[in-house]
Amino acid sequence: MRRRITVLAVALVAACALDPAKPPEGIVLPAVGRFSAARPGDVLPSGWKVWQLSNLKRPTQYRLVDHDGHTVVFARARGSASGLVFPVSVDLREYPILQWRRNATALIAGADNTQRHAEDSPVRIVLAFDGDKSRLPLADRLFADQFRAFTKQEFPYALLMYIWENRAPVGTVIENLHTSRIRMIVADSGDAKVGTWREHRRNVYEDYRRAFGEEPPRVRSIGIMTDSDNTGGEVEAYYGDIAFLRLQ
Repeated sequence: MRRRITVLAVALVAACALDPAKPPEGIVLPAVGRFSAARPGDVLPSGWKVWQLSNLKRPTQYRLVDHDGHTVVFARARGSASGLVFPVSVDLREYPILQWRRNATALIAGADNTQRHAEDSPVRIVLAFDGDKSRLPLADRLFADQFRAFTKQEFPYALLMYIWENRAPVGTVIENLHTSRIRMIVADSGDAKVGTWREHRRNVYEDYRRAFGEEPPRVRSIGIMTDSDNTGGEVEAYYGDIAFLRLQ
């Protein structure tokens, strides 16, 4: 079990360690990532924090850059895995739509998020949820207790990730191999859109219901992550503005 928890800790976003009820002052929700309003440089986007998966893992590099006249977050992974995370408190019944822009220079050779040894993605958007863990099956509650004991962090009620997959079709729901409380949804698949900007709009409310079979609780944090630690590959990606929106 200790090895299982260690592997999972390396696969999670550190959103589980942040206070979801205290978004940074000056940030007007539901918008969370107006990177375009910042200036390029080595500083992090306002309100975002580095999430380092493990001291044994090489961190992915993140910085604000100018790309085609817009300030965006640039990520470079070289056999590495870390992310940026932003605490929020969002009711998906009011703001069900998540919108983001992304670009990546390539797929990660050998990546396959259905396989434990190859679970990498050039672009990930990760949402952590609050919820009543006492309602979960015994196996999930025991897992959360063991995770807390080993990592000294609270395991979130659920994690939903939007990923870029090499082969799995768009819309596929992939269950994490360690726990049923993590689901991945394929937002991009294949290399047809490599090197181009694309805007995504996903109904997180409906995606959560489809992935977990229940009503979604409140979103407590959002993260971005470019990771290639399992395959050892290299990839560069860009993240544009991110926002929660009402239905139009």
